[in-house]
Amino acid sequence: MTRAEWLDQHYPEPGALRWVAFGLEIIAASGLFLLMLLTVVDVGGRYLFNDAVDGAVEITQIGLAIIVFAEMPVVTWRGGHILVDLLDNLMGPKLVRLLSMFAAFAVSTSFYVVGVRIWQLGERKLRRGEVTEYLEIPVGYLIEYIAIMSWFTALGMITYGMYRIIKSKH
Repeated sequence: MTRAEWLDQHYPEPGALRWVAFGLEIIAASGLFLLMLLTVVDVGGRYLFNDAVDGAVEITQIGLAIIVFAEMPVVTWRGGHILVDLLDNLMGPKLVRLLSMFAAFAVSTSFYVVGVRIWQLGERKLRRGEVTEYLEIPVGYLIEYIAIMSWFTALGMITYGMYRIIKSKH
């Protein structure tokens, strides 16, 4: 399988959106790999040298936030969340499509509103100078990253997510 075939198979998004999805998944995969290395070094240090990595818990928490919120836009616009479609067979395809469009609009609006509130919380943490306990990393930047990814999720859902719903055959 060539690289182009692999990309076509795993990234069905059109145009530049394909590269955005690929980039976000590279960020998530890199974060996961670095967390794996951190865990190996931390556990190895505990058992071999009786000394753990300082701040490993903080780094793990930050890494998990980066991974989850990098994947959130891709999973959302692909419709990869758990879906309960018990009543879809009882309703016609037009009603299902209409309800799907309403759900996409509600999800986008929710992510936008949540992003605004999270951004405000991040700004407040930066103003107060709040940092993590051991490594003293400013937490406001991570919170603002979460807000930006929430807005990006809202934008992706209202554009590509709606496009997928409109173009779907079922």
